[in-house]
Amino acid sequence: MILLTITMIVGVITIVGLIVTRMPKALSGLPALPEEIALPEGARPLAFTQGGDWYAVVTQDDRILVFDRSSGKLRQTVVITRGE
Repeated sequence: MILLTITMIVGVITIVGLIVTRMPKALSGLPALPEEIALPEGARPLAFTQGGDWYAVVTQDDRILVFDRSSGKLRQTVVITRGE
């Protein structure tokens, strides 16, 4: 019983140590968030995602607006249709 308790404590300490030492490295590679996003008139955001050189906003009127990261200009608009 004591051996199992010691093993569990060492395991938890190891896992916590790995998380603490690895997480800052994993988060450092993320692209920076844009300071400001200019949405078209009437567009209300629901969700945000980003890639290497772009970011996208999903709007309440079923559109995905893809913006260029360097210029902030609208690159593409994707209309979401509901399948039946």
